[in-house]
Amino acid sequence: VKREGQWFAIDGRLQVDEGRVVELARLIEWAGQQRSRFVPLGEDRWLALTDRLRQQIDDLAAVIEAPRSTGAGRRSGGGLRAPMLAAEWLDDALVDTRRDDAALREQLGVLQAAVDAPVQVPVTLQAELRPYQTQGFQWIAQRAQAGFGACLADDMGLGKTVQALALLLHRASQGPALVVAPTSVCGNWIDEAQRFAPSLRTRLYGAQETRETLLRQARPGDVIVVSYTLLAQAAEAFAAQRWSTVVADEAQAIKNASAKRSQAIRELNADFRLALSGTPIENRLGELWAIMSFVNPGLLGSAQKFSERFVVPIERDREVRAQRMLRRLIAPFVLRRLKSEVLQDLPARIETTLAVTPEADEAAHYEALRREALSTALNAGPKERIHVLAQLTRLRRAACDPRLVHPDLGIVGAKVVAFTELAQELVANRHKALVFSQFTDFLALLRAPVEAAGIRHQYLDGSTPPAERTRRINAFQAGEGDLFFISLKAGGFGLNLTAADYVVIVDPWWNPAAEDQATGRAHRIGQTRPVTVYRLVTRGSIEERIVALHHDKRSLAQGILEDIDATAVPSVGELIGLLES
Repeated sequence: VKREGQWFAIDGRLQVDEGRVVELARLIEWAGQQRSRFVPLGEDRWLALTDRLRQQIDDLAAVIEAPRSTGAGRRSGGGLRAPMLAAEWLDDALVDTRRDDAALREQLGVLQAAVDAPVQVPVTLQAELRPYQTQGFQWIAQRAQAGFGACLADDMGLGKTVQALALLLHRASQGPALVVAPTSVCGNWIDEAQRFAPSLRTRLYGAQETRETLLRQARPGDVIVVSYTLLAQAAEAFAAQRWSTVVADEAQAIKNASAKRSQAIRELNADFRLALSGTPIENRLGELWAIMSFVNPGLLGSAQKFSERFVVPIERDREVRAQRMLRRLIAPFVLRRLKSEVLQDLPARIETTLAVTPEADEAAHYEALRREALSTALNAGPKERIHVLAQLTRLRRAACDPRLVHPDLGIVGAKVVAFTELAQELVANRHKALVFSQFTDFLALLRAPVEAAGIRHQYLDGSTPPAERTRRINAFQAGEGDLFFISLKAGGFGLNLTAADYVVIVDPWWNPAAEDQATGRAHRIGQTRPVTVYRLVTRGSIEERIVALHHDKRSLAQGILEDIDATAVPSVGELIGLLES
């Protein structure tokens, strides 16, 4: 094992007998193609690996990039390499082997020294951290000292922002820092920094006339906050600046690795990269690869290699061995704590599903749409998943209210009636509630009877300007309004609405992580009352099946971030099955 820049160059061989040697490159190539422990040697001869040696080769293959094929179709000799991030992984994989690895020993010594170095919470932080938050800050700082990136994947509402601000204070003298966040959260970062870290010079990248100056004059102690949208638009300017620290807040925003925002953030020149996300895996493992390729480039290999080594075995074949290997590989760089583990003083969260029975005319309307959707889906090609999803979305809207699909029919859905009764009951008993939907036009239908009843409320969707958004949030927290209607796109993150003790999800979403994010707006640090979550589900509709699918999607994330077996996400055939009666 030798040092080559930010990589380890690796060469090795397996001595079979006095006259036969198998090169490590061949074993690595074979491991990526086979699940067997028998290696063909030619001439009807086979090499049988012990389970231990097979595991070692698998472990090496997880982080090693094999040599490229030559023009003649043969593999070139040698040329194996692994990222220096994988030093500890290589050390474990190479146990009980004869090796020349002075470079690896040196790197392991550097890492151990970084982890052992004491880290104190900055005295300039104007907040008293909870014990788990102090541990989180120290964990992040140690990764930074070791030259690693990190992903803080704490549950929603556990204070990821204040832990990140402590880190920014800790590293302030090393150079300017950059925080990248969704547009709706940028203002929150400015407010939180002024409150908890006033010694930092925090600036919002926005006004056209100051953008170039802001970047050019950035110096130690400066923190520039920019939206993902503006970062993508000025990618070259941001990439030209050297940043001591880059924080990607709500990092699930870069889960699409091919999107411009994801490419822009990966191209940043940063000494340390930190991703913050309560949901690093929402639907598919490729989302985890996208985040980790920002945090620690090269650790999980190329997207294609990651798919071959992990995505296909885990999502399609439900292979526990691959799942456990991936969990071990990312464990040193991902820290995740759940509310149930660290906030014993947080009040309970109670979840209740309210089944709504539609009237005969609404049920007949839905059934006609279902049959039409099933016919369209069955005639679609095997790869035309988008057509199936479009039909499913149409049915979801019909399950909310027939007027969302056919307004001319004038059928008022049973869910609107049930919600109006629930809202009146909550207000009469002096409760405050957050009301979430993915469809803004459905929120409009729900608001109409509420306004007619004289119930005070606030409203927020993706078109609400940032300043007005902040005003409405503060007004609700101050007691102005009993209900807060929020669209999923606008309210999935960055909100602290502990004035509410009820959350009403009026249409279940494909992604349970999004529902958890919504619930976390009220069930978080600062909440003193139990939080009750009502989920409105129309009987006999696709919504019942969506709720049933939630278990599988939660298992996918838990199987990698925690120690639970993963299950596959729905296939096209399973999606069509949702349309069947």
